Amino acid sequence: MKSIIGRISEVNKLEYVLKSNKPELIAIHGRRRIGKTFLIRNFFKKQFVFEFSGTYQTSLKQQLKNFHLMLSKKHKTSELPTDWFEAFYQLSDYLNNLKSKEKKVIFLDEFPWLDTRKSNFLAAFDHFWNSYASTRSDLIVVICGSAASYMIKNIIQNKGGLHNRITEQIRLAPFNLLETEQLLKKNKVKLTRYDILQLYMAIGGVPHYIEKVIPGESVAQAIDRLCFEKNGFLRTEFSAIFSSLFDQYENHEHIIRVLASVRKGFTRSELLAKIKLKSGGTLSKTLSELEASGFIEKYLPYKGNKDALFRLTDEYSLFYIKFIEKSNPTTSENWLKIRTNNAYKVWTGFTFETICIKHIEQIKEGLKIRGIYSANGSWVSKQKETNTQIDLLIDRDDQVINLCEMKFSNQGFTIDKKTTENMIEKINIFKTETKTNKSIFLTFITTFGLKKNSYSNQIVQNELSMDALFTSL
Repeated sequence: MKSIIGRISEVNKLEYVLKSNKPELIAIHGRRRIGKTFLIRNFFKKQFVFEFSGTYQTSLKQQLKNFHLMLSKKHKTSELPTDWFEAFYQLSDYLNNLKSKEKKVIFLDEFPWLDTRKSNFLAAFDHFWNSYASTRSDLIVVICGSAASYMIKNIIQNKGGLHNRITEQIRLAPFNLLETEQLLKKNKVKLTRYDILQLYMAIGGVPHYIEKVIPGESVAQAIDRLCFEKNGFLRTEFSAIFSSLFDQYENHEHIIRVLASVRKGFTRSELLAKIKLKSGGTLSKTLSELEASGFIEKYLPYKGNKDALFRLTDEYSLFYIKFIEKSNPTTSENWLKIRTNNAYKVWTGFTFETICIKHIEQIKEGLKIRGIYSANGSWVSKQKETNTQIDLLIDRDDQVINLCEMKFSNQGFTIDKKTTENMIEKINIFKTETKTNKSIFLTFITTFGLKKNSYSNQIVQNELSMDALFTSL
C-alpha cells in the first residue's frame, strides 16, 4: 500500500470492496499508461488467486493457450480449453478447490483484447459471473481495460447479462500536481514546484510518462530527451494512443486536433461544422469516449449562455501537436530554443489556465471557500466585438463571484495600467450582461504571486500562487 501514490478515492472504494460480505465485480478503465494494473496489483497483492491479461491482436487459439498456461501454474487442468466457456469452467473448478474463506481476487487485465471476433468471450464471462462468481461472497472479480470504446459500451453500459452487475466502477485519471510531485520525490527527482509545473504542462499527469524523468536532469533536458530526440519515448507515443483506445480512432484524433487549434474551446455545433461528422450518434459517442478517457472536458457555461464548451485538457496531446510533431530531430532544435518564440508564450498561457481549471478544488481550498456551496464555469460575452471571455468564475452561495484571472510567468506578476483597464472593462461587461447583483472578487492565480503596486491594490481582492495548486485535499 505504501507504494501507491495518491488514488485516495479509488483506494477507499477498493477497501470497501475488500470488507464487503458479497461478491464484487469491479470495472476499472482509463487511458493507457495511467496505472490501472499497478493500482490493482499493489492493492490486492495478498488476495490474488488468479491473474490473466489479454494480448493485443492475438488469435482466439493463442489467447486460450495463454489462459491455460497461466491457470496450469495454479491448478492442474486436463486439456487445453476449446472455447471460453470451457476456460471459465476450468477456472471455476480451480476456485472450488481453494479452501480458504478469505477474500479471493481474480484479475482479468486488458479485458477488451480477450473479446476477439467470433470468440464469444463476453458471453462466456457473462455466464461465469452470473452462474458462478456472483454466488460466491468471497470472490472479487476485477476487469480492466484501456480501450474506452469497449469498456463503456460493453461493460459500463451493457444491456445484456452484465447490465447492472458492476458493483464498483473506477475511472482512473491522470495524477494532479501534488501526486506528480510525490512520484518524482519517490524516484529521487529533485525539482522545484515551478519546474514540476513546467514538466506537467508538457507531459501531463500520466504516471508512466513521469516515471521516465531521470534524477539529475533539468526539466529542459528531460523534455528534450523524451520529446525532441529522434528516438524519444514521447516523440512516438501520440500515434499509438488513440488507435489503442478507440474504434474509429481517426475521428477521436481529428477532434483533438481541432480543439488544439483554439483557446476557448468549441461548442458541439461548432465542432460539428469543423469536423463534418454525422450529427447525433457518431459525434456524441466520440465526444463521450474522449471525455471518459480524460482527453477533453465539457465546461458548463455560466447561466445566460446556452451551449457547453468542449476543451482539450490533455497536456501531452496539446504539446505534441503544438511543438513535437513540428520539430525536426535531425537539427539542433531543442526545447530551450523553442521557448524563445511567441508560440511558447501563447501555449504556456493556455495550458496554465487549463491546469488551474483542473485543480478547481485546490483553488477553492486556497480561497477558504470549500465549505461554501458554489458552481464554477466559463463565460463568453454575447458582444462578439468585445472579444470578452472569462475562463473560470466561481459563483458562490454567499453572494460572491470569484472572477479568476490566471497568469503564467517566471517571476512575480506585475499588474500594469493596461491590465487594470482591461480587467475593469471585463468586470463591467460581465455585470451588465449577466445583471448579477453579487459582489465580484477579482482573483489572480499566478506562478509566483503578484508584485504589489497601486494597481494590484486597486482591483485585486484575492490572489493565489502556484503552491495552492499543490494543496492536499
